Amino acid sequence: MAAQPPPPNKWISWLSQIYSSGKGPVLGTVDVQEIEDKAREVMKDNSIAYLYTLKSAGTCSTDDANRKAFERWKLVPRMLRNVTLRNVEASALETITTILGMKVSSPVFVGPVGKQGLAHADGELATARAAAAVGVPMIVSSSSSRSLEDIAEANGPNGQRWYQFYWPRSSDVALSILKRAKENGYTALVITVDTMIIGWRSHDHRIGYSPAGHGFGVQQGMADPVFMKRHGLAARHERPKFPFDQEDIRKKAAAGDEETKRMMFLASQWLSETGSGIFRTWDDLQFVKDNWDGPILLKGIQAVNDAEKAIDMGIDGIVVSNHGGRQIDGAIGSLDALDMIMHSQKVLDAQKSGKITVLFDSGVRTGSDIIKALAIGAQGVLIARPIVYGLAIAGQAGVEQILMQSICDLHITMGLCGFSDVNDLIGKRDELLVKVDYGIGTRTLVKSSM
Repeated sequence: MAAQPPPPNKWISWLSQIYSSGKGPVLGTVDVQEIEDKAREVMKDNSIAYLYTLKSAGTCSTDDANRKAFERWKLVPRMLRNVTLRNVEASALETITTILGMKVSSPVFVGPVGKQGLAHADGELATARAAAAVGVPMIVSSSSSRSLEDIAEANGPNGQRWYQFYWPRSSDVALSILKRAKENGYTALVITVDTMIIGWRSHDHRIGYSPAGHGFGVQQGMADPVFMKRHGLAARHERPKFPFDQEDIRKKAAAGDEETKRMMFLASQWLSETGSGIFRTWDDLQFVKDNWDGPILLKGIQAVNDAEKAIDMGIDGIVVSNHGGRQIDGAIGSLDALDMIMHSQKVLDAQKSGKITVLFDSGVRTGSDIIKALAIGAQGVLIARPIVYGLAIAGQAGVEQILMQSICDLHITMGLCGFSDVNDLIGKRDELLVKVDYGIGTRTLVKSSM
């Protein structure tokens, strides 16, 4: 009997369509570096906004460390395994289906990226539609350029969405944000714990570039009824002008334009809520636990002790992340942090029992990157900057391509590594990876468990 080919699936069918059409993908390439370069070209008339997305803290050494960490870990594929039928769905993960309450079509999430309206006129609305179309959960940023209500509407009734929480200083405003998120279908809360203040961002400091200070990326505040009532105003769902022009706004304010001056005042008041400089503590988390009905994750965990503390506090999940290198210069690569955390027996036991879900963020660019993060122990990964590049080039269609190519790459590479189910990759560090340092003219094996 002849061997039977695998049935078609949406990921491979997407790739097949590229070849059958003879036209290539909507972004013109699937090479992530080429996509980044195209985004730079598309935004050349607004290069400051492009660099705002691209640049990281200080010398950008942490962003560089994120990629170097991926480069050090090498895949060791296994041959002659029956992996004809492959599954990238993470729905079999108990920790995702039972703790976080949703089944997902892959281990890929859209990471929370603020101010997406800097890159495209449709901003987060295009990303929300793309995420829903592909079937990928979206984590919506507190510093979005659209209200959480408008993003939820774009994401649709079947979209899967979580809300990323920058903690307001006032309890009444914080409670209002939590209420709005819950009422609009955000099923989990992601508290970003590494951004109590903005990091040392040399590029922005050099030119005094602050979109939020000029009313861009403060739209959650403008749509909040409690915050706006303080100022005698009704909540409003803004769609800021594209492209963002900080100098034009400053000129209007200097010329006495009352609407512009009021906008900048409200922006400053909102930033005093979400960027007050108050450093929250572990004890403060009880406030959110008491007032949020759903899973809570901490994003920005890098240390083993903090991961273990999250377990002690009854937190549902952590996102191992260094904010794409945007907060601390000279920090470890996020994948190295994941490796340290996943050597903790306490974390491993909690993950196995379903007490904690471990997600990963910072530096993910390819299907191989996803596999490496899963093998080290993550149960899902967040993709961030490439989303913005796809958005800048082609709007919703560009974001859809980034998601589709990432999952298609995962599907293919997983099979070539000898695995048929994405769930079987999780925690297979010793079976699937070696850590190698390729020096000049030498090959030094740093770690191998083969």
